Amino acid sequence: MSHDQTPNVPAERDRREAVREKAQQVKAKQTRWRIARRSLIGVGAVAVIAVGAVGVSAALNSREARSQALPAAATDDGFAVTTATGVADPLADQTVDGSAGTMSTDAAPSAAPTPEPTGTAAPVDIRVYVDYMSAEAHEFEAANATQLSKWVADGAATLSYYPVAMLTSKSNGTKYSLRAAGAAACVATHASDRFFAYNHELLTNQPVVDSDGYSDQQLADMAQGAGVSDVATVRDCIEDETYTSWAKAATDRAIKGLPGTDGQALTATPTVFVNGTEYVGTMNDAKEFAQFVLTVDSNAYYSTATPTPTPSATPAG
Repeated sequence: MSHDQTPNVPAERDRREAVREKAQQVKAKQTRWRIARRSLIGVGAVAVIAVGAVGVSAALNSREARSQALPAAATDDGFAVTTATGVADPLADQTVDGSAGTMSTDAAPSAAPTPEPTGTAAPVDIRVYVDYMSAEAHEFEAANATQLSKWVADGAATLSYYPVAMLTSKSNGTKYSLRAAGAAACVATHASDRFFAYNHELLTNQPVVDSDGYSDQQLADMAQGAGVSDVATVRDCIEDETYTSWAKAATDRAIKGLPGTDGQALTATPTVFVNGTEYVGTMNDAKEFAQFVLTVDSNAYYSTATPTPTPSATPAG
């Protein structure tokens, strides 16, 4: 009986081919994985860049929006007082979270005569430029707020405040004057009926020069304490510093020339005009200011009054 001694060559070859094919499959799978991983990394990188770009774009858009924001309530960069109440006891019960080294009100406003419209029914026009870190602006407000409030309520005067930032560099880098002016614009725009009370609080509960001043959160707390109704909107406006760019631009405009003054520049605060005539008297003397208002009002009347016709003699019959 013969035995077949021929090696099983086809079977061995098949095994080698199978191993080679398996290796190629593994290599192809690894290649596909590397390509997929690189793709995922690329997509991730693009996503990160996209997210970063969106964040940068949002920040730039927010900054641009703030730089273009203009308070709708402003006229020639000032805000007319529509409701002048709440200052007989200058918001004495209001408290602010934290201390900003505030000034004290030395004395209650003095009683003073009320300027009554003379002959014409036109009220006197009073414009006050204030920096919320100015000591003299504090003195003027503390002395005159009560009579200003009465004149407005009686219809004897119209009153506008113009927030400016002359002392921005005097608050240890916090730019308090600028931020406070922007905060006042927020209240004037979104809660005009509480602007007088808020303006009064900023001036009478004022931080001293060379202190940090109040934070944006504290400025918003003060607005809430002044009685604004839409607290959330006013708070967002103040804490986002929506009108600080406007406040800087308004200050720059005032320094170049004040409206209605033939180019007179703002050099200090407070600067007060009555019917376009600047008050240069003592800022904390309510009686002196009241007399000035009466004098200007009388001059306006006598310069425009129509002479009363003199009756002619009746011919004898």
